[in-house]
Amino acid sequence: MSEDLTDNGFLDGRLKILQPLNGYRAATDPVFLAAALGAKAGETVLELGCGAGVALACLLHRMPVKATGLELQKDYAALAIQNMARNQLTAEIVNGDLTSMPSELRTRSFDHVMMNPPFFENIRHSAPANDGKAVAFLEGEVGLSTWIETGLRRLKPLGWLTIIHRAERLSEILAALGTVGDIRILPLAARKGRAAGRVIVQARKGAAGPLRLLAPLVIHSGVSHSKDGDDFSATARGILRNGNALTMTPH
Repeated sequence: MSEDLTDNGFLDGRLKILQPLNGYRAATDPVFLAAALGAKAGETVLELGCGAGVALACLLHRMPVKATGLELQKDYAALAIQNMARNQLTAEIVNGDLTSMPSELRTRSFDHVMMNPPFFENIRHSAPANDGKAVAFLEGEVGLSTWIETGLRRLKPLGWLTIIHRAERLSEILAALGTVGDIRILPLAARKGRAAGRVIVQARKGAAGPLRLLAPLVIHSGVSHSKDGDDFSATARGILRNGNALTMTPH
């Protein structure tokens, strides 16, 4: 293994993922994103901006879908290919730009599109020194609405788009979804009584249905961290350690 890479365990070590030592490093967000997909065996899934392949690997560990990842940065695309092979998973990884869709994806549509776009706008945040981090965290010339509009174009009729993002950008997400129906919003709160820092938004192309705000997923137990080791809630632990699905179905 290169000294520039680390070998990280996800799903309690069930997955071994190579990531850059210095650069964008996936944490819990792609795991929650993958868990939220209600994909069935054999369905097609496209991830826009797949990075080193963490979300795709987590999804494939749970469900045998036909997975494709699009990644702009060549080094991360190469890592995603390597990570699929070393975990004995099958996914098509395409190196390319979502604003100029590669020919191998341009005419295809999918049952599901998932994404974890850059969280920050250039005008509000300075760029990290590392280029990999900068591309992953800052939108550059590709705004959030472009990510969502591109994802919707790649969906089959009645296909599902799933996105995880910062809660403060929820209004932009909903605006970009436009007239798409059957929208479900799941707030992710660090602890009970805390404001949500993240949201998972899921919408169905061409479907009618009301917007539904789901009960928050509380990630950590207790009001503060009070012991060594993780203090994940039972639901969060089941997702992050065991690869459980995260239900986005309204009760």
